Amino acid sequence: MRRTEREIADRKTIDGILSKSLICRVAMIDGDKPYIVPLNYGYSNNAIYIHSAPIGKKIDILKQNNKVGFEVDIVGDLIKGNMSCDWSINYRSVIGSGTIDILTDFDEKQAPLDIIMNQHGKSQNNVYKKSNVDSIVILKLNIEQITGKQSGDWD
Repeated sequence: MRRTEREIADRKTIDGILSKSLICRVAMIDGDKPYIVPLNYGYSNNAIYIHSAPIGKKIDILKQNNKVGFEVDIVGDLIKGNMSCDWSINYRSVIGSGTIDILTDFDEKQAPLDIIMNQHGKSQNNVYKKSNVDSIVILKLNIEQITGKQSGDWD
């Protein structure tokens, strides 16, 4: 990282960013072209869980190549300056890479669905209709490499 003073080296802080944000951008390779998708998710134990339709472009791509990059951020305050180049924004972000497993079994999808619901504010008494769970897959992004960066005061 070029700006080492902005690096977030503490894994607990990185996990906190992953646990608070709501959107994860997942980058894949579609043949020789990049393809990126913003997705809601849940984070737990070094894995990002995403619910998805079982068919579509991202599923087709992942079946060909399950190696991905990802980005998650939390945006803070806009910092206004007197000159255009003095403007900035406070943020915290993580980027990384890993592999995605596609989970299709009803039983293995329930815990990740709870993780996703918890991330979005519903942490208890989750009930899932079998027909709804059967109609989706869970994408489990196994994090292999991760870094964090921030700008501004986050104390």
